[in-house]
Amino acid sequence: MITKKTLNLSLKSLRDFAKKRLPDADLIALDERDECPEEIVRHMSHPDKLGIQLLFLPEEYGGMGGSTFDVYLICEQMARIDLGVATSLFATFLGSDPITFGATPEQKKKWLGRIAEEGTLFAYGATEPEAGSDLGALKTTAERVEKDGKIVGYKINGSKQWISNGGIADVYTILANSPAGPSWFIVERDAPGFTHDKPEDKHGIRLSNTAALGLDNVYVDADRLVGGVEGQGLLQAQMVFGYTRVMVAAFGLGAGWAALDRAIPYSTKRIQAGSPLSEKQGYTHKLILPHVVRLEAARSYIEETAERIDAGEGSLNTEGAIAKYMATEAGNAAAEASIQALGGYGYTHEYMVEKISRDVRITTIYEGTSEIMEMTISRDRWQLHLKTRGQHYHDKARQFEELHSRHAMVGADVVALALHALAEIMEKARLARLTRYQHILFRLGELIAYAECAGSLAGRAARLAEGKLNEKANQRFDAAWLTALSRVFAREAALKVAEDGLRWVTGAGGINGAEMAAFELALGLPAIHRAQAGLIADMDYLADVLYGRAQKHITEERMEVALQH
Repeated sequence: MITKKTLNLSLKSLRDFAKKRLPDADLIALDERDECPEEIVRHMSHPDKLGIQLLFLPEEYGGMGGSTFDVYLICEQMARIDLGVATSLFATFLGSDPITFGATPEQKKKWLGRIAEEGTLFAYGATEPEAGSDLGALKTTAERVEKDGKIVGYKINGSKQWISNGGIADVYTILANSPAGPSWFIVERDAPGFTHDKPEDKHGIRLSNTAALGLDNVYVDADRLVGGVEGQGLLQAQMVFGYTRVMVAAFGLGAGWAALDRAIPYSTKRIQAGSPLSEKQGYTHKLILPHVVRLEAARSYIEETAERIDAGEGSLNTEGAIAKYMATEAGNAAAEASIQALGGYGYTHEYMVEKISRDVRITTIYEGTSEIMEMTISRDRWQLHLKTRGQHYHDKARQFEELHSRHAMVGADVVALALHALAEIMEKARLARLTRYQHILFRLGELIAYAECAGSLAGRAARLAEGKLNEKANQRFDAAWLTALSRVFAREAALKVAEDGLRWVTGAGGINGAEMAAFELALGLPAIHRAQAGLIADMDYLADVLYGRAQKHITEERMEVALQH
C-alpha cells in the first residue's frame, strides 16, 4: 500500500520531470512535428529512472501496488502535463490489463515482471477497423496449431486500428477469435508476420503514437494464450472497464484543469474597459466558474468510485461510465471555454489551451465513446428502476433529505429534488414505453449522470466539513468553498433533470397537454425553480476564492437567500 507521503513524492517527481523535460515550448514543438517523444516515454516508464509504471503494478510482481485512488491522481497529473504522453504511459497499463486480471501466475510473473524490471512498453490490441468499440464484432482470428493431438500454438490473422503505442510497444495483447470464442494473446513486436503502419495523423494527442497493426499468420506458442483457456477474452476485458474508465475520467479532469489554470491567470492581467477580465462577472461566471463546478463534480464521482473499487465492491462498470462521461465532457467544455477566455490568443498554436482543446477531445472517444457511456448508464439504472418498482431514486432522494438535516449548507435538499424528479421521469418513460426510442435512453443516461454526480458532490462536501475525506483526496479548496460549489451544481443538476426530462418525455409523446400541469408538479419544478435563489451570490463567492481576492464573507442575510428554496 502506497502511503500519502510516497504518493506525494511520486507526484512531485512527475511535476519536476515535466518542468525540466516537457516545458510548454517543447510540447508545442513536438505537437507541430507530430512526434511521439519515445525516449521520454521510456524514461518515464523505466524503473531505474522515473518509474511511473511501477505504481500501476501489483507489489508481488515488482510494482508499488498503487490503489485505484493513487492511480487516478497520477493519471490526472500526467494529463495536466500532456495528454499525448499520458496516453502513451497509460497504454502500457491498459495493454497489460488482460494479463493482470486474466493470466496464469506464471504469465503474470513473466510479463508484469518485464514491465517492472525493464520498463517494457505494452499496447492493447482490441479495436478493429469495422468493430470499433464493439469487441464482440471482431474479425481477427486465432487458429489452433496442433501436434500429436495437442495444441502447441496459434496462428493469428487480422488487423487492428487506433492502437496507442502501436508503433513503439515491445509487447502487444491481441484480442482474437479462437475456436472457443474471443481470447487474448501475447505477441512480441518482432514476431514474423506482425507489422504496424505509420502513425496516424491525428487531430490531437499528437505526442502519442497511434498506429494500425497487421497480423499475417503470426504464430505464438500456446503459453501466450492469456489465462490458458480460450473464450475468456470479453469477460477479461469487462473486468476492468470500471477501473480503466476512471483513469480516462482523470485524464479529462486533468486536461480540463490544465486549460483553466492557464485562463485564470490570463484574466487577471488582461485589461479591458479599465479593469481586469477577472473582475468582470460576465467573464468569470460564463467562461470559468461553470467549468470549475462541473470538473469538481466529476472529481467527486471519480474519487467515490475509486474508493469503492479499492474497498472491493467489484468492477463498478456503470459508475466508471458515469465518472468518464462527466469528467471528459466537462474537460472538453473547459478547454473550449479557455480558448474563448483567451480570445484571439487562445486560437493560436502559440498558446497551450488550443493544443489542450485538441488533445482532450479524444477522452470522449477512447475507452468507450460518450454515447456508449450514456447507453451503459441508462441500461443499468433502468434495470434498477424496474427491480425496485420505480423506487430506486426516490429512496436515494430520501437519503439526501436526511443528509440535509445534518448538513443544511451542502445543497443535499436540492439533490433530493433532482433525484425525485429523475424517478418520476423514468416512471413516466416506463408507463409510456419511451425506452423504445434510443435517443430517450441516451438522454436518460445523461440525466442520471448529472443527478448522481450532484449527490456525490454533496456527500463529499459533507465529509470534508466533518474532516472525513480521504487523506489523499484533492483539497485545493476548503470546506466552505466546496459547500458553495456543491450548492451551485445541485441547482444545475436539478434544473437539468426536471426541465430536460420534461422536454424529452413530452417530445416522445409520453404526456399530453391535459397532464402537463400535474406532471410539472410531480417533477417538483416549482421547488426546483425556487431553489435557484442565491445562485449568483454563491458564484460571486466562488469567484472571490478562486481568484484569491479578499474573501467577501457571505453575510447571514446573503446565506439565507442562498438557502431559500
